[in-house]
Amino acid sequence: MQLGIRGNIPEFIHVSTGKLHDVNVLDLIDAQPGAFYVMDRAYVDFSRLHAMHMNQAFFVTRPKRNMLYKSRRSRKVDKNSGLRCDQTIALSGAITAKAYPGPLRRITCVDLETGKRLAFLTNNFSLPALSIARLYKARWQVELFFKWIKQHLRIKAFYGTSENAVKTQVWVAVSVYVLVAIIKKRLGLRHSLYTILQILSISIFEKKPILQVFSDHIPALSDRPVCNHLPLFDL
Repeated sequence: MQLGIRGNIPEFIHVSTGKLHDVNVLDLIDAQPGAFYVMDRAYVDFSRLHAMHMNQAFFVTRPKRNMLYKSRRSRKVDKNSGLRCDQTIALSGAITAKAYPGPLRRITCVDLETGKRLAFLTNNFSLPALSIARLYKARWQVELFFKWIKQHLRIKAFYGTSENAVKTQVWVAVSVYVLVAIIKKRLGLRHSLYTILQILSISIFEKKPILQVFSDHIPALSDRPVCNHLPLFDL
């Protein structure tokens, strides 16, 4: 899945079997010139990253621990910000050097909150090193997206086990998320996505402007169970 950092709205989703390796998904993405693609180590394939570079797109990722390289240049960094080094490097592995013959930028920093040392790899040499680190930190929105989907869109269990049933449920869940995210962004709502879902679920049969639905005061909304069913009997 490719999640847009602005608005946290999915821009590309591919539902596959567990046999498809993550890095193969890069072949399905049409890298846009000037765009940034932030990914974890599972997507490090230097021939594919070089193709992205040749398409004038930028990437930010984590290098694998056994990556062979030579430092060509070092830039000064503000260590008070957590940065430790900002280098221009060249890959020196027999295979990787051929797969990515151009220079790369390697940045290391220490997370000031956890003390963990992190390294980043990018083909962008213009942004400040700290901005590159912050871009990668924004990648965690992908994990938060899936966590939100599992918690709030009833995808903890599948109603069917066939490929069509699973994909249908996944796409329905994603479509609901995207629609709610679009409503939140376009209407400038301050409510959380979960609260918006709650309000919509209890107002689905009301005929009123959608802005009025969210402006009405619903006391203790998040503290009471939400029922989506109409009563059949007046007991």
